[in-house]
Amino acid sequence: MATTSASRRAFVQGTSAALALASLPRFSVAQTPTVIRVEWQAFKTMPQYQSYLSAIQRIKSYTNSTDNRSWQYWANIHTNYCPHDKAYFLAWHRGYLSLYEKQLRAASGDSTIAHPYWDYYTYPIIPSEFTDSATGNPLYTPRVNTSAWAALSLTPFGTGVTNFQFGLNNAFETDLENAPHDPVHDIIGGYLANIATAALDPLFYLHHSNIDRLWNAWSLRSTSKVPAATNSYWTGHFTYASNLTMNRSLTRTVAGLYYDYANDTLPTSLPPQAQQGRIIRVQAQTTPLHIRPTLRSFPTTPARTVSSNRLSLGGVTGIPLDNSSMSARIPLQGSSANALRDALAASPAADSQGGGQTNNAGRYVKLVLDGLSASPAGQAGGYFYNIYVNLPPTGDVDAVSPMHFAGTIGAFEVSVAEHHMGGKKDLDITYLMASLGSFDLSQLVVSFSRINGLNAAQGTVVSIGEMRVELGTDAP
Repeated sequence: MATTSASRRAFVQGTSAALALASLPRFSVAQTPTVIRVEWQAFKTMPQYQSYLSAIQRIKSYTNSTDNRSWQYWANIHTNYCPHDKAYFLAWHRGYLSLYEKQLRAASGDSTIAHPYWDYYTYPIIPSEFTDSATGNPLYTPRVNTSAWAALSLTPFGTGVTNFQFGLNNAFETDLENAPHDPVHDIIGGYLANIATAALDPLFYLHHSNIDRLWNAWSLRSTSKVPAATNSYWTGHFTYASNLTMNRSLTRTVAGLYYDYANDTLPTSLPPQAQQGRIIRVQAQTTPLHIRPTLRSFPTTPARTVSSNRLSLGGVTGIPLDNSSMSARIPLQGSSANALRDALAASPAADSQGGGQTNNAGRYVKLVLDGLSASPAGQAGGYFYNIYVNLPPTGDVDAVSPMHFAGTIGAFEVSVAEHHMGGKKDLDITYLMASLGSFDLSQLVVSFSRINGLNAAQGTVVSIGEMRVELGTDAP
């Protein structure tokens, strides 16, 4: 997909002048009334719906990407500053959505607008207002699929998920980004499948409003360990433009930004496989694996020093991901197997204090997907892969597959890796492997389980230059 966003340099250069405009929704901590965000099906019946449409139309009418009133300007903030696969993924986006909400109010002149959310656990089909291609509909963009069902997971809402931040075992932030966040981008596709264009789709903001709602609902559970307001985790600020920032502490709760959600409950089941009232068949995240995907052989790479704080224990090269599920074996020679054993033996248990320290004093075990790229067809999305480590070689693996789950990869994740990480994606598998207990240390078997929407590209969609196991002493 062609990238329509301006370069980071042009964006930053134009920000200072743009911020001086009176229309900029500068963030203020002054007391304002608390507004209630509601689900789209309710929102479209409210008076604010017309104000919302008017705001989107007006923002899209500004074509200068360095003008803070323009659609591209707000998309570029997300492209250039958003954290993915790292700490503060949820908190940064909470602040971003709050600022965007203020822009909607400024553009419409309606101070009562509260941004709606799309609850795809209840309504998995994209609202019809976003799929109507009639001329002049500001909510329409071309997309690959209209149902999010295949992207959904209940894993983040399990009772064992009590820690919050990235880098901890059983961390809600990590689990929620793994699914449903990333897979919704992947399965719906179109603009959403690429970080450089994702925020050009109006549906992006409804998706992130729902992600924020799920975080709020999870944080209300008595067992949830969000770092306390006094914890150093909330020290500092988030950057949204060269001189547009927000204190991290304001994003700890929805109350800090003066809004709330009409629904503060977590989903307990997946929605029916319905589309426009008809039962349909789709391959979803709960599709049984039954047996480990077939092994394919690839050229190996030896153990080597990758950087001052990274050591590769071995890897394989030239891995194509296509419309079939597959597994790849990474052999680990004697010294590498010993190093892995020692690292796992020294790995910490799950943090029990909530907001405590991650494994800063030890070694992390990481599965690294390097040299990532997506084919032209693959860039459009419509699919993703669940990644598993060391599934049992025989027998029905369905019952144990959640214990082996390492993350996901699809068009969106590839674009994040290319844009922010030099084409590399790290999956922290320290706790996963430590929890598996005894296993053959002479190899790791990595499985990619293909998940499709109703429409999905065929053939090779993602290529991995090298997949390797690393030990690292840097932060996760």
